[in-house]
Amino acid sequence: MNAAAFEAALRADGFAEVETKTVKALPPSKLHTHPFDVRALVLDGEITITSEGADRVYRAGDVFTIAAGCEHAESYGANGLSYVVGRRRKQA
Repeated sequence: MNAAAFEAALRADGFAEVETKTVKALPPSKLHTHPFDVRALVLDGEITITSEGADRVYRAGDVFTIAAGCEHAESYGANGLSYVVGRRRKQA
């Protein structure tokens, strides 16, 4: 799926906050949560998501999701990460 089609699918699924981001290689984050759902398409580089004691690596072309409230940590590959990401906040 290309970035434009992915963005359109995000918006159709209620992800109001959509952006393309590039992140440099950083030290791994500490375990944390977000108050919103995340769905992202990796364009370049890689990210490792650690959740429930398991690591999962995502590379170009992969899509990852993180549910609101899910405890996780993130680490980026040596060349960082470029991705299209959508955030969907829970309705009150």
